[in-house]
Amino acid sequence: MELRLLKYFVHAAREGNITRAAARLHVTQPTMSKQLKDLERELGQKLFIRSNYNIKLTEAGELLRKRAEDILELAQKTKEELRSADEAEHGDIYVGCAESDAMKHFAKAVRALQKKHPRIACHLHSGNEQDTAERIDKGLLDFAVITSSVNTAKYDFLELPFRDKWGLVLRKDHPFTKKKTVRLNDLFGLPLICSRQWLEQDSARWLGEDAKKLTVTATYNLAYNAAILARENIGCALTYDKLVNTGPDSPLCFRPLAGVPSPNMFVVWRKNQLFSRPARLLLDELKNNFA
Repeated sequence: MELRLLKYFVHAAREGNITRAAARLHVTQPTMSKQLKDLERELGQKLFIRSNYNIKLTEAGELLRKRAEDILELAQKTKEELRSADEAEHGDIYVGCAESDAMKHFAKAVRALQKKHPRIACHLHSGNEQDTAERIDKGLLDFAVITSSVNTAKYDFLELPFRDKWGLVLRKDHPFTKKKTVRLNDLFGLPLICSRQWLEQDSARWLGEDAKKLTVTATYNLAYNAAILARENIGCALTYDKLVNTGPDSPLCFRPLAGVPSPNMFVVWRKNQLFSRPARLLLDELKNNFA
């Protein structure tokens, strides 16, 4: 498969219309239609369901779209790395990160690097750790900042000098605002807004079989959106401290959760990874600060 064909396919899938995709890529509609049909013949799969005005991906098309986006992104990243191979002060670094106030420590290392090499750019991808691990394993990320334990068989790592604090973000008119801290037993009966990662990995470790008794009204992967739900009285958001505005001008407040572990923060990268020069410089900066 040629990268050009994958690019045509991805744009057609995004637009849902071959004519619009062709116009965006500055090729003719007959040319793009022919190329997409050639791609279907090459793969032996029907990728689109075509109607008079629009196209819709088949199941095989959905699978190819996911793979094609990763391939094109990796190809672009590789091209950028090769362009800057002989120029250490210029290039891009790709980092996956969980939401955490500990990112300020990572950011200080990036800032120190950019003072020396102002043409190095850092690109962040925020998401849960499953998504981040998938991207770093595919080579789409240079580093990841995570809060869970490190798979030392796959990754090298540095530990950041910071631990997050769990708690509830809730409206200031909630009865729990009278409490200085919230205990695990207080969670039962509360409408909770939880991260999907917490439900899958931490809830059973914290509560055992009692985790099934929780009332989950919503799930999230970004705390900002969870705070909006909490503000609209959908429930109380279980999250880390300092991710949500709970200042005097906010209708929300934070109450720490007692009796739960404070997660460690790590910067990880693949074992035996071949870094670009900018990524190697950042790793040196991180080691100078945290090793």
